[in-house]
Amino acid sequence: MSLKPKKKFIDLLRSTQREGVEYVIEDIEKLGFFEAPASVSHHYNFPGGLVQHSLNTYKAAVALKDGLSSLVPAFKQIKDDSLILATLLHDVCKADIYELMRRKRKNEIGMWETEETYKVSYENFPMGHDEKSLVVLLCSGLVLSDDEMLAIRWHMGPSCVNPDSQEERKSYETARRLYPLVHLTHLADTVAAQLIEETPI
Repeated sequence: MSLKPKKKFIDLLRSTQREGVEYVIEDIEKLGFFEAPASVSHHYNFPGGLVQHSLNTYKAAVALKDGLSSLVPAFKQIKDDSLILATLLHDVCKADIYELMRRKRKNEIGMWETEETYKVSYENFPMGHDEKSLVVLLCSGLVLSDDEMLAIRWHMGPSCVNPDSQEERKSYETARRLYPLVHLTHLADTVAAQLIEETPI
């Protein structure tokens, strides 16, 4: 993996001067964050894809905030350090779930060949997706505001809400209504994964 995305990621985190950020950097390094892919078979499924996806999410959030603030005035109140923390750290949960493996497959001319791919295991800390990111960060000692915690918790938007849980539905709707960062982080994550990352780096 190129050191450039890792350095940019760390420099941005440090720019927040948030209490606990150095512990987070140390802990996610141990978890393998900077070598992990962003997915198994979808967006950025290559070593280092996760840190690049996180940077793309940040870049998308900045562009969305700048471009939509005249239409969505609430975006203007989002602080820069909050935007950095929520977008760069939303997928910390993925740092230790991917394991590189080899498998046999037939190529386009019908010959068997070995390819490297990833498999997923939740054995290390089966907390869930959004929740795991938040718990890992808080356990590392990072001090987060309410809007930052909720933006990380609900970064998957409606797809992370259990439709059978009224409490969960109401919590998500309330978080989104009260904190513009929740909505912006979800939008930025979607733009990064489904639009930016459709195009090769």
